[in-house]
Amino acid sequence: MRKWLVSTVAVAAMFASGAAGAAEKLKIGVLATLEGTYTVLGEDGIRGFEIAMKQAKGMAAGREIEVIIGSTDASPDSALRAVRKVVEQDKVDIVIGPLSGSEGIALRDYSKTQPQVTFINGISGAQATTYVTPSENFFRFNMDGAQWSAGLGNYVYNEKGYKTVATIGEDYSFIYTQVFGFALEYCGAGGQITERFWVPLGTKDFASIIAKLPDDVDAIYLGLGGGDAVNFLNQYQQAGGDAKLIGGTIMIDGTVLNSKGKAKEALIGTPGSGPQADTWDNPKWQSFVKAYQDAYPPEKRFGAPALMATGYYNAFSAAHQCLEKISGDLSDGHAKFRSCLATLELDAPNGKITLDGNRQAIGTNFLTEVVEEDGVLKNKLIKVIPNVNQTLGIDPAKFAKIGSPGRDVPECKKY
Repeated sequence: MRKWLVSTVAVAAMFASGAAGAAEKLKIGVLATLEGTYTVLGEDGIRGFEIAMKQAKGMAAGREIEVIIGSTDASPDSALRAVRKVVEQDKVDIVIGPLSGSEGIALRDYSKTQPQVTFINGISGAQATTYVTPSENFFRFNMDGAQWSAGLGNYVYNEKGYKTVATIGEDYSFIYTQVFGFALEYCGAGGQITERFWVPLGTKDFASIIAKLPDDVDAIYLGLGGGDAVNFLNQYQQAGGDAKLIGGTIMIDGTVLNSKGKAKEALIGTPGSGPQADTWDNPKWQSFVKAYQDAYPPEKRFGAPALMATGYYNAFSAAHQCLEKISGDLSDGHAKFRSCLATLELDAPNGKITLDGNRQAIGTNFLTEVVEEDGVLKNKLIKVIPNVNQTLGIDPAKFAKIGSPGRDVPECKKY
């Protein structure tokens, strides 16, 4: 954790001007999973934040930015310990984070007790964070896990011909949200989910689950990420598994595609979806990829930014744009700042982002397929899906009746 704190604060110091020395510093707390199974995800989130900080020259509205990093392990308790430290001890003005789904729900609830601080989500994607009892000082510039599933269910049913699937996923809120979005679309198209398997976050031994996976389905949906995803792929190959695969968003993200070893090659040809595509030819995306590559030597980064880097980059960019627009005025309970965030149209590297009435992102989703190019695994763009909102285009009243994402929600039927 310490190396990230030093390197991030160094960015601010490097670009601080003499004139800023007299101004009160703007304090930002950044929470990321720098421990546990999602460590590599958190590290890339910090890289994205650092790039945005560097582009801002460590300043906002004439004030030097002081950064305090809070390390978490994807659990709500760790997120609360970290946020209490940066808010109650370090007295930050703004919190950016967290990364993992259940952490986000915990921070939403905590934010309601700290009205003097503005919270901007890092990349956590549980639906409930903004959909259920949203917080007025919590903003999310990334779509949730169900939104990241947009387009995938129709594609695997209609184009790939997968009429039956089984799912395996980590047993917590973000993956519930991912499977929720996939199931709504896939089952609505006519597909059938025959079984749903759930494993604890941080699972090391997948042998018992692999033995139970059915062989009479057309494909298996994998809702795993980080170390869990790599462990599963290694053990699945060792067990001789050869089923067709469908990737949840963090299963086919760069954090897995750039992992060591050959097990990841099992993902070649795997369809997936999420908030970005490696091969998208959009100039703003390509510029961001270059900035990422130029910022770090190859051995200290992935070939291209993972979605965590993009999410944290966007979160800081939104904050910075609004701070500049309001000349850093955080008076009256951050009223001007929050009004700007709520109405901002963020021209992000992965498409334009606006917020709905719950301060939840409406954005662009990308249908992709894993390919190998010059020995490197990438997400090849299949289709761009614009303007994906949190109710997935379903009438809000009808959407609300489906229920909250869970192990068995939604039912596999057409709504």
